[in-house]
Amino acid sequence: MGVLRAGLCPGLTQDTVGQLRSRGIKTVVDLVSADLEDVAQKCGLSYKALVALRRVLLAQFSAFPCNGADLYEELKTSTAILSTGIGSLDKLLDAGLYTGEVTEIAGGPGSGKTQVCLCVAANVAYGLQQNVVYIDSNGGLTASRILQLLQARTPAEEEQAGALQRIQVVRAFDIFQMLDVLQDFRGTVSQQVTNHVIRDRDSGDLKPALGRSWSFVPSTRILLDVDEGAGASGSRRRACLTKSPRLPTGFQEMVDIGTWGPPEQSPASQGDQI
Repeated sequence: MGVLRAGLCPGLTQDTVGQLRSRGIKTVVDLVSADLEDVAQKCGLSYKALVALRRVLLAQFSAFPCNGADLYEELKTSTAILSTGIGSLDKLLDAGLYTGEVTEIAGGPGSGKTQVCLCVAANVAYGLQQNVVYIDSNGGLTASRILQLLQARTPAEEEQAGALQRIQVVRAFDIFQMLDVLQDFRGTVSQQVTNHVIRDRDSGDLKPALGRSWSFVPSTRILLDVDEGAGASGSRRRACLTKSPRLPTGFQEMVDIGTWGPPEQSPASQGDQI
């Protein structure tokens, strides 16, 4: 809560603030949790005035109570599940990408992180007819890569053009540009991010980069790795679920990132952006 200052609420004058501070009461929390009778005696203030001040401050700074059932109903109506267009990947994601959550695709160089993002963008724009914001942080994205995926799905140029128009590409090469882009997001969105991996110094196991603080941000994390049988030039990848709020971790699926599978019906398709 805030620091007590004159004008914060009616009746809180500069003299009153000074008297309260002289007794160690400097914040709203200090005042609302103090024994007002004791404060009135030590500060020479009116007890009734202090009670009125506390009521106003509680009404101004306290959170309104929420009904759990109402929150649950709101969650059901505002949550959508967007299919990635890759059936085996949807299995690991419990049907697809959930709005209001961050899904992280982690993997080393050449593991297929970008290709998965392109497949998801194409499927949401064409299959689900929803808008996509693709944030390109290295300048490597071209429309031709997405167009190739769309051409494999439909020969109709009008449908290809319509899907491309629903994909907005934004360049963000530093954290300040990234924050500017994120400030423009409105409504419920599903966020998919990619991340590199590093080896743990002690165990030698692969783990996502960006440190411990970032590890708490994604709701779901999938680790991509090249299938040993297919080789680095193949399109098959091993996808392992390493973090999920709904499914047990450790599940693995073989994902073919070279082909964008046939359309799959999404359980819900009411999201505005991805």
